[in-house]
Amino acid sequence: MTQRNKTKVEEFVLLAFGDLHQIQILFFPFFLLTYITCIMGNLAIIVVVKLEHSLHKPMYFFIAVFSALEIMFVSVTVPKLLSILLGHNNTISFIGCFTQMYVFDSLGDTECFLLMVMVFDRQMAINKPLHYSTIMTPTACVGLVIFPWLLGFTSMLVPIITTAQLVYCGPNIIDHFFCDMAPLQSLACSDPFISSISTSLTAIMVIVLPFLVIIGFYVCIIMTVSKIKSKDGKQKAFSTCTSHLTVASLFFGTAMIVYVKPRGSHYEKYLSFMYTAFTPTINPFIYTFRNRDVKKVFTNLLNRVMRPM
Repeated sequence: MTQRNKTKVEEFVLLAFGDLHQIQILFFPFFLLTYITCIMGNLAIIVVVKLEHSLHKPMYFFIAVFSALEIMFVSVTVPKLLSILLGHNNTISFIGCFTQMYVFDSLGDTECFLLMVMVFDRQMAINKPLHYSTIMTPTACVGLVIFPWLLGFTSMLVPIITTAQLVYCGPNIIDHFFCDMAPLQSLACSDPFISSISTSLTAIMVIVLPFLVIIGFYVCIIMTVSKIKSKDGKQKAFSTCTSHLTVASLFFGTAMIVYVKPRGSHYEKYLSFMYTAFTPTINPFIYTFRNRDVKKVFTNLLNRVMRPM
C-alpha cells in the first residue's frame, strides 16, 4: 500500500545512445540511411510482387506480406530514435511507452509466426508438389497470413498488462532507444517477478517454439531433397529455401538472446538494433539476390528502365 502512494512516473526518458555523447550525432545519417533503405527495399518487393504476374504464387504472396510487416516493424522505433539523435525531445509518455512496446513486440511476434508459415509453404511445395496447388489456395494463403497476426497481437497481452501494473516511482531513464520489457521491468519499484516470468514464457512460446518448428520443417525438406537424384533438382529446391533460412537465422538468433531470458543489460540495445533495423533492411536484398525469380524480374525491370527511348 505504501508503494502505491508514492509519486508515479508519468513519462520516461529514452537514453538511446547518449552514453556515447559526442559521437551520438554521427549515428543520425547512418540510421536515417538504414531506415530509408529498409522502406524503399521492402516497398520495391511489395510493388514487384503485386505487378509481376509471374510472381503471383503463394511463396511471393508471403514474402510481400512479410515486407509490409517489416516496414511497420521498423517504423515503430526508428523515427523516434532519429528524433532523439537530432537532439529533440527524448521523453515519451507512460501510455505512449507501453503503446510503442505493445505494437513493437506484437509485430515482432507476428514475424516469428509468419516465418514459420513461410517455411510451411516451402515444405508443402517440396514434399507434396502434386497436391500443392490444391492445398495452398488463395483462401488458405489468406488464412495462413491472418493466423500470425492474431497470435502475435494476443500473445503480448499478458506481459504488457503485468508490466504496466508494476509501480513506477522513479528513476524514469530507460537505457534503450525504445520502450522494451526488460529495461522497464528493471525500473519498477514493485517486484517484477510475475512480469518477468510472463515475458520469458511468452518469449519461449513465440520465439523458441516457432524456431523449433522451422527447424523441424527444414529437416523434412532436407530429407526430401536428399532423395532427389538430379543435381539441378536439388539446387532448385534448396534455392527456394536459402533466403528464408538466412532471414530466419538472423532474426531468431538475436531475438532469443534478448528476450528468452531478459536481463536489461546495457548491451542489449545494440543487439536489439540487429533485429529492429539491420535485419529488416537487408531482407529485401537477401530475397532479391538469393532468389532466381525475383532477381530475374528486377533485372528485366532495370533493363526496361535503362533501355534508350
